[in-house]
Amino acid sequence: MKWVEDILQTVEMLQSEHLDVRAVSLGIDLFDCADRDVDRACRLAKEKILTKAASLVRVCETVSKRYGIPIVNKRVAVSPVSDVMAGHDYAGLVKFAHTLDEAAAEIGIDFIGGYSALVHKGMTVSDRRLIETLPEVLSETSRLCASVNAASTKSGINVDALLLLGDVWVEAARRTADSDGFACCKLAVFANMPEDNPFMAGAYKGIGEPDVVVNIGVSGPGVVKRAIERLLQSGRKCDLGTVAEEIKSTAFRVTRSGELIGREVAKALGAEFGIVDLSLAPTPEVGDSVGEIFEAMGIARVGAPGTTAAVAMLNDAVKKGGAFASSSVGGLSGAFIPLSEDACLARAAEAGHLSLEKLEAMTSVCSVGLDMIALPGDTSPETLTAIAMDELAIGVVNNKTTSVRLIPVPNKKAGERAVFGGLFGECPILPVPNGGSDDFVRKAGRIPAPLISLNN
Repeated sequence: MKWVEDILQTVEMLQSEHLDVRAVSLGIDLFDCADRDVDRACRLAKEKILTKAASLVRVCETVSKRYGIPIVNKRVAVSPVSDVMAGHDYAGLVKFAHTLDEAAAEIGIDFIGGYSALVHKGMTVSDRRLIETLPEVLSETSRLCASVNAASTKSGINVDALLLLGDVWVEAARRTADSDGFACCKLAVFANMPEDNPFMAGAYKGIGEPDVVVNIGVSGPGVVKRAIERLLQSGRKCDLGTVAEEIKSTAFRVTRSGELIGREVAKALGAEFGIVDLSLAPTPEVGDSVGEIFEAMGIARVGAPGTTAAVAMLNDAVKKGGAFASSSVGGLSGAFIPLSEDACLARAAEAGHLSLEKLEAMTSVCSVGLDMIALPGDTSPETLTAIAMDELAIGVVNNKTTSVRLIPVPNKKAGERAVFGGLFGECPILPVPNGGSDDFVRKAGRIPAPLISLNN
């Protein structure tokens, strides 16, 4: 019977195919903690986080045991700090950042996001100050993540903000040179940043979200890979449309499992359930790789001609399966290609099959962008800005979310390895043409919105 087959396949997903809930993110609104007195603002924010998220880890562990589905990361996302702390100076923002990091440590979560600024159309004084604090804040905290929305389809690209961020990347990397510039791993810069993304470093509690909300990210690259392998080994005649249908069916089952967990966690916490984000987010572990999905499809070397088409097919099938399974699909929901966090992609880059340019082409049809890209330490701020401009332009013109996490690795050159550890993994440092676009970038200003935005 079909339902028996579905249950057995779900059990196999859990036992041998790396199905897990990659992230439970509890969004907490902090606007009611805003105060002109920095000490009072910090105290109110910490009290609210500790109150609302005190049982987050325990609840996740209880639900995980009940259903036998691992929950890998427990996270909190707060309202954009540049708005919550508007009017405060550099020192006040730094103090608030440390307060968030301390609160995260006390409740035992992995990361806290929302040290964020939305500057796609321009920067307030508070936005600029927050960006200026990023090197210090990200190098001195362990759990705090930051994000900046520097572009959108309706407003274009804020090059002024990206120029500031070019200096931030270089300085943040310099301050954490002993860990290969690790501070940059906790900073994501976006076009069209979603308000309900449960994945770090881009998670923040959106303005239109409930006061306290649970967003959940389910990931299963290994599940999708094994589904394709079973299909191809079945002896059936399979064209690419059949492979896409199998991916869609697998995404349906994974999404169902994720929504069950998310609603149970939300109910136990007394929070509203937000969305389930079905993003194929890999880890450095073998068998948990998006790159291996492409190999299962028949791409012998990831980065070879056809890879971009394979990414497009995978992303589309995942989104269709998720949308059919739940009316609460959101976030990013698709395929991630973070270079250092995917062992297969890292090997392909090391062998010379994946270049920065090919990765950029792949991001035109995937869910995120140039994610966890290690670059030579002497890459100039202007070149980093130009790379971000290219990637965000893909998002702006195609009316989709794109982002960059760039790490200029101090004292290392192209071809050497950057090692970040844990889920952040390691990867080769990619070569990049340096200095060729300085004059263009330094003109600054804002690239206007494309004509497509007039139709929205």
